[in-house]
Amino acid sequence: MSIEVKNLVKRFGSVTVCDQLNLDIPSGELVALLGPSGSGKTSLLRIIAGLEQPDSGSVLFNGEDTTNVAVRERNVGFVFQHYALFGHMTIFENVAFGLRVRPKATRPSEAKIREKVMELLKLVQLDWIADRYPHQLSGGQRQRIALARALAVEPKVLLLDEPFGALDAQVRKELRRWLRRLHDEIHVTSVFVTHDQEEAMEVADRIVVMNQGRIEQQGTPDEVYDHPATPFVLQFLGDVNLFHGRDHAPGAVAAGGATGKPDDVSYVRPHEIQVLAHQAEGSLPVTLVHTLTVGPNTRLEFKRVDGQGEVDVELPRGEFAALRDSGILQAGATVYLKPRRIRRFSVVNGGQGVRPEYVDTDPGAMI
Repeated sequence: MSIEVKNLVKRFGSVTVCDQLNLDIPSGELVALLGPSGSGKTSLLRIIAGLEQPDSGSVLFNGEDTTNVAVRERNVGFVFQHYALFGHMTIFENVAFGLRVRPKATRPSEAKIREKVMELLKLVQLDWIADRYPHQLSGGQRQRIALARALAVEPKVLLLDEPFGALDAQVRKELRRWLRRLHDEIHVTSVFVTHDQEEAMEVADRIVVMNQGRIEQQGTPDEVYDHPATPFVLQFLGDVNLFHGRDHAPGAVAAGGATGKPDDVSYVRPHEIQVLAHQAEGSLPVTLVHTLTVGPNTRLEFKRVDGQGEVDVELPRGEFAALRDSGILQAGATVYLKPRRIRRFSVVNGGQGVRPEYVDTDPGAMI
């Protein structure tokens, strides 16, 4: 089931949460709506589900306009962040609920209901707890049951609103991998909302980055991370250092060899910076302030010698250890930073848009 959103507008009072949105989701694709709180992603999801009505624009399923079609007639499965399971029902009855409330003419027989429910419980790997109640399950188990309940009515579209937001980090990681495998098995067109960049990158076929009711960029995880279309996308998808042209003397060489015009801004990710013992063309003198090793990487905080702020660098743990043991990286010591890749954005269309530019200062050293 394909989904098409056309010129969608939704306002709450004076706040526009969906501003002329256009989006095409091919059948069978798993799409993440990614953005900060207030970006409009949940409103868009609820409009697709029929839980909210747009002020203008349309939503089409397989080319048919469903904008004014009632929720129960859209054949959409919805999974909420906080499960919304019925506490007085067993797990079996929770999953069976959508089948039991169907009109008599389309309601399956009791035998068919039992067969379908047990099939779904096996699919989510929880058939062994069919007789338990929601309060007897862990958060991760309850979320899988909520998903099984949504799938019981055989939806053409599956919508998930921050499905793992209420879970701890380790359970979230396990469930998002499980969801990716499940989607590959059932191939239901799915859209999920998240503000977690790592979650979107790991699970989705395509990411739609939203900000202030608009779509900033959409593409595969690699496309939006490696080739961000706007400064917002670049900064939202991970840490980044900003270098301003006015930080440098007129005509001086800025980070990576760029001449420093007053309004120039260069963006460099922490893991795309080299640490050098000696000055090189386009390098920046800094002193080491702080280090923090997290898992396989070490984060380093440097203070610029010119007093114009700090620069964050991320190195593989082994590379950091080698530099430290060689005596290059000591607290208070002066070293030189040189970016491997610089990103800039030029204003186009009279200030209505930007064009990304990329400079590889040392292509052979790129990760």
